[in-house]
Formats: sequence, structure tokens, C-alpha cells
Amino acid sequence: MPSSALSPAFFDRHVCLVARGLIGAALFVGETGGTIIEVEAYDRDDPASHAYRGPTPRNQVMFGPPGRAYVYRSYGVHWCLNFVCKPGSAVLIRALEPTEGAGIMRERRRRDDIRLLCSGPGRLCQALGIDSETNGLALDEPPFRILAAPSPLDPVIGTRIGITRGVETLWRYGLNGSRFLSRPFPKMAKPVAG
Repeated sequence: MPSSALSPAFFDRHVCLVARGLIGAALFVGETGGTIIEVEAYDRDDPASHAYRGPTPRNQVMFGPPGRAYVYRSYGVHWCLNFVCKPGSAVLIRALEPTEGAGIMRERRRRDDIRLLCSGPGRLCQALGIDSETNGLALDEPPFRILAAPSPLDPVIGTRIGITRGVETLWRYGLNGSRFLSRPFPKMAKPVAG
């Protein structure tokens, strides 16, 4: 049974519900893409979130309509792709399992190992051709195409990566056992029910 495209209404929910629902969904940008296997959630009350101190020119997309791409440069080096949910919240897309356009992704990344194409937010953006031009674009229009997971999955959970505030928050979700994760989940990570 083919998967349906995710509409803005899918994103107009609590950020953790969206994050869980994205595990196993398919993300395509133009001719490249794959299965979302790792994400992190951030909301406006979270000290690790860009929205924590309120709207700024950099984060204004996070306070706009749900179902938009929020793209920013991390440490002045790597682009990061986020899906805007309710105002002030977004899901960071951390890793994909490539399924379409691997040749293009290998060329962009200058890497042959398929596991290194999209395992991490910076690698993922480079492989998919994501940059500032995609900031603010609707996720239900080209170049984006996002399809629901074929069946609900119970992701594993853990603490988020590369932050200094809110480090104890268990808002990182991933596909259990995937070899495409940016970093393995701790052994004590447990699946989250529906």
C-alpha cells in the first residue's frame, strides 16, 4: 500500500508526536532522499532550542506556519534541516537511510560509503543539496516530498547530541538497530510506545 504525503496538519502538533511519527517516513528533496531514521525535537520552552529566547531574524521561520523547512548553519560550517511544528518548535532531521539518488549524493559528499552519506545533519544537508535557499519553503511542495511511514514504528529514545543545555532531555528518536544512525543509542534506550 503506497504511503500518503504528509500535510501541514501532520506538523501542527506537539513536537515530540511529530518526531516519533517521522521515524520511518520518507524524505525526498528533488531526485535524492531516503527513510528518516533519526531526529531530535526542540520546542520554545527548551533551553537548547533556537526559539527559547523568542523570535529573531534567524529563527523567524520557527514561529511561522507548521510544515515549513527551517534551515540554519551550525557553527558556521554545516547546514541543518528542521521541520517546523507548532509555533516555536521544530524537529531536526539527523539521519536518513538513502534510497533514491545515491549516485548524486555520493558526488555531493565525495564519499562512496552509503552509510556516510546522510548520517548526521550536516552530511544529510550536503547530500540532499539543502542550504539557505530552502529555508522557509513548504514541506508539501517541490523540491520537498515527505511520505508517511508505511506502518507506525516504536522508536528508541535518548538524549540529544552536540548541545550544552537541556542535555538530559530524552528527545532524540531513532530506528532501532539501523546502521545509518549518526551515533548509536545507548544500550538502555527503550522503544517508546505509540
